[in-house]
Amino acid sequence: MKLNLLLSFLIIFAFAFSPCVSTTDASNPKKPNILFIMIDDLGKDWVSCYGADDIKTPNIDSLAKGGMKFHNAYSMGSCSPSRTTLLTGKYPFRTGWVSHWDVPRWGVGYFDWKKKENTTFARLMKDLGYATAIAGKWQINDFRVEPNALKKHGFDDWALWTGFETGNPASDKRYQDPYINTPESGSRTYKGKFGPDIYNERLIQFMRKNKDEPMCLYYPMPLLHRPFVATPDEPNAKDRIDRHKAMVRYVDKMVGQLVDELNNLSIRNNTIIFFASDNGTDKLITGSLNGKKAPGGKGSYTEDGVGGPFIVNCPGMVPAGTETDALTDLSNMLPTFLELGGGTVPEELVIDGESIAPLLLGKAKDSNRDWIMALNYGPAKLDKEGIRPGQVFAPRVIRDKQYKVWVSNKRQIERLHDLLEDPAEEKNLLGSKKPEHKKTFLKFKKIVSTFPKKDGRPLYEPRAKNSWDRK
Repeated sequence: MKLNLLLSFLIIFAFAFSPCVSTTDASNPKKPNILFIMIDDLGKDWVSCYGADDIKTPNIDSLAKGGMKFHNAYSMGSCSPSRTTLLTGKYPFRTGWVSHWDVPRWGVGYFDWKKKENTTFARLMKDLGYATAIAGKWQINDFRVEPNALKKHGFDDWALWTGFETGNPASDKRYQDPYINTPESGSRTYKGKFGPDIYNERLIQFMRKNKDEPMCLYYPMPLLHRPFVATPDEPNAKDRIDRHKAMVRYVDKMVGQLVDELNNLSIRNNTIIFFASDNGTDKLITGSLNGKKAPGGKGSYTEDGVGGPFIVNCPGMVPAGTETDALTDLSNMLPTFLELGGGTVPEELVIDGESIAPLLLGKAKDSNRDWIMALNYGPAKLDKEGIRPGQVFAPRVIRDKQYKVWVSNKRQIERLHDLLEDPAEEKNLLGSKKPEHKKTFLKFKKIVSTFPKKDGRPLYEPRAKNSWDRK
C-alpha cells in the first residue's frame, strides 16, 4: 500500500514539474491548416454572393455563407505587386515590385530570397512546423536561372505554370497543353491536359500525404486570366463572354473539389480557407453587379480594380454568416498566417501588414487597420542596373472605411472621395470647405508623408548572359 502511494506521488510530481509543451511546438496537432486561394483577374462582379447577376458560384457562395465575407479588402491592383505583397507582408514600395514584371518573359533577374528583405510566409510557416505547397501560377522567378527557387522560398512541393519564358514558345501555355514545373520533372508540357486540373490534383495529393500534420497551402490559380478558353466542362463555348463565364464556373468547381477533399480527409473543421483575387476583372469583360452594368476594372485605381472578393471560412472556428466592413489588404496575410499557426513576426523583419487573426476567430469585432493601400503602375523597365519601376514614386490609392484618396506620382493627393456617398468615385471633394473633408485630407496627407520619396528597386544581382536574354 505504501509502495503504491509512493509511486502515485512520484507520477504526480513528475507531471507537475515536467516542461510544458509550447503552443508553437511543431508537433502540436491542433494547429489549423491554411489554404489561401488567389484567383487571377476576378472582381466582385463575377461572384454571385457579392451580387453578380450573370453567374452562379455556389461553392464560393457556400464559403461566404458559412464564414466571413469582407467588403473592404484590397489587392495591389495588378499581378506582380499583389503576389509579392502577399508573400512578404510588405508594400511594393519596399520590395520594388510596384510594377508588373513577368520575370521569365524578361529573362533577367529574380525575386530574391534574402531573409531580411524578402522572407516569404512559406519559410516562416515551415519554421512553425508546417508542410508547405503551392500550385498554379508563379511568374516571379525564371526557373531556368534558378531551378530551386521555390525550395528557397520555403515550399516543400509545387506544380506551377512557369510564365512565358523568352525563347520558349511552349511555355506560353497555362490551360490546354500546359507548361508546368514540378520538383521531380522540372519544366515540361503536359500534352492533352487542362492546367487547372493538374494544379488542383497536386494540392489534393499533397493534402492526402500530409493530412496528419499542419499544412500551409497557397493556390494562385491561373484562371481567369487571358486567353479566354473553353473548359473541359463547356468545350463548345465560343465567344469571349461565354468562355469567361465557363472559366468562372470552372473556378467554382475547383474550389468545390478542394472543399470536398478536406471533408473526405476529416480535416475540414481544422482548415481555414481564404478566397481572394489579385485584382479586378479584365477590362475586356463586362458583367452586371446588383442590377448595374459592371465593366472590368483591372489595372485601374477605382474600387472595381483594387477592391475584390475576400472570404474566410472554417466551420466552428470562423464565425459563420458574418459580413464585415473591416479593412484588410494582402500585406496582412503573412502576420495573420503566423498568428494562426502559433507564431509571431520575427523582430528583425520589417512588414507593413497587421494580423487579422482575432477578427477571423471571432475574438475581435474589427481589424486594427485604420487604412489600407493599393499600388501598381504598368510594366517595369530594364536598364543597365537591372529592373526599375515605371515611376520613381508610383501612383497609389489609400482608403479608410468611408473616404479614399488618389495620390499622384508627385506624392500629392489629387482626389478625395466619400465612398459611402459616391461609390463610383465621380465627385472629387478635394478643396471642399466642410470640416470633415478638411480633417480627412490632413489625415491622409500625414499617411502619405510616411512613404519613402522613392520606391525601391527589386533586388537584383548581375549574372552572365543566357541564350534567351533579350537582345
